[in-house]
Amino acid sequence: MIPREHLGTAHVPGGEELRLYRHGRDFIIVLDRNELMNTRMSGSEEALATMTVARLGKRAGLHLLIGGYGMGFTLRAALGALEKDARVTVAELVPEIVAWARGPMAELTAGCLDDPRVGLVPGDVADAIGQGGGGGSYDAILLDVDNGPDGLVRQENDRLYSRRGLLNARAALRPGGILAVWSAGRDPAFTRRLQEAGFQVDEVSVRARSNGKGAHHLIWFARK
Repeated sequence: MIPREHLGTAHVPGGEELRLYRHGRDFIIVLDRNELMNTRMSGSEEALATMTVARLGKRAGLHLLIGGYGMGFTLRAALGALEKDARVTVAELVPEIVAWARGPMAELTAGCLDDPRVGLVPGDVADAIGQGGGGGSYDAILLDVDNGPDGLVRQENDRLYSRRGLLNARAALRPGGILAVWSAGRDPAFTRRLQEAGFQVDEVSVRARSNGKGAHHLIWFARK
């Protein structure tokens, strides 16, 4: 039996500790006893990007904001689906996540953080949304922060998913833009909040694994 190898620990501002493990060829990020993410299950995070880009259609100079780098599944999928004139801003609150991406997980990262289309912004994605202003800076905002609207890692993440947070996100989107939110499970109250904030909402169930297997996760595609 292959033991887990502890590679690093990170403290989430205002939240709990994250720990990075290697298990054979796999990497796992753990919060307390919960596996937040691992390299065996990337399908739904990739779908967050590819399905968003497909819904946006052919537009010149698309600008996406991704909240939470994680293991980079969403970013790499977005880069694979976007044209060369696109831009992707990645907001990551935990510096160690980026250090792990450039360090022990560099092979998995595959240079995506050095893609000329990518801008890495250290800090809370809520601040990046707020800086988008009322004029609309983004064609899409992709949130894979915490375990979904029901905060697990950091209580302050609730401000992203509150009515005020959703109105801020809507203001930061260009006309026809999309707020895409990943979740480990359904949340009817969040669906109602999206609708009350003025979004046209589509809920899609996706599998955790890229081979179409694994647990069912949920993505909300909320169009302005």
